[in-house]
Amino acid sequence: MKNRWLLFFICLVVAGCDLRFPTYEDTANSKLMQVNNAAADRLLASLERPLDKSVPLVVITLSSADSPTDPSRLGRIVSGHLGARLAAQGYQVVDLELSGDAFVKQREGELLLLGEIMDVARSRSAQAVIVGIYSESKEFAYFNLKIVSVQDNMTIGTYNYVLPLDKDVRALLAKGRAH
Repeated sequence: MKNRWLLFFICLVVAGCDLRFPTYEDTANSKLMQVNNAAADRLLASLERPLDKSVPLVVITLSSADSPTDPSRLGRIVSGHLGARLAAQGYQVVDLELSGDAFVKQREGELLLLGEIMDVARSRSAQAVIVGIYSESKEFAYFNLKIVSVQDNMTIGTYNYVLPLDKDVRALLAKGRAH
């Protein structure tokens, strides 16, 4: 029995298993929220015309280029970070998660807003909708964010950025519950 425990311990060490649990200090080193906050700041800095902080912005859940009608946990958390950052800067933010065919339709490789989304934004008296898409590669997730005016459907701000596919981002992309 003693040899079994020793063999088990050796296998864990050799396999490189990390038996350490994350700490609060580890959360301070997590870059995901910092990068998403910076993306929100840069998206606002890209605006072709100013936004009124007293008029709502609608933030739509980001979708994957591979599965636009099935929002991932990554798309939800990035959208949440963007919305929180905008709200912290004084904007009125309405989070809107749509899925299925009412969300997007695919045509010639582009994801297009459907009239229903803009109708919902108008019903909320929103001035603009923040939308985004991401695509995974072997080592990175590439994001494209846009601010689209509700008034004329014109893109008035854009920002692109990249996240490394570290263990946390991979877990957020995984189907089902993260381990």
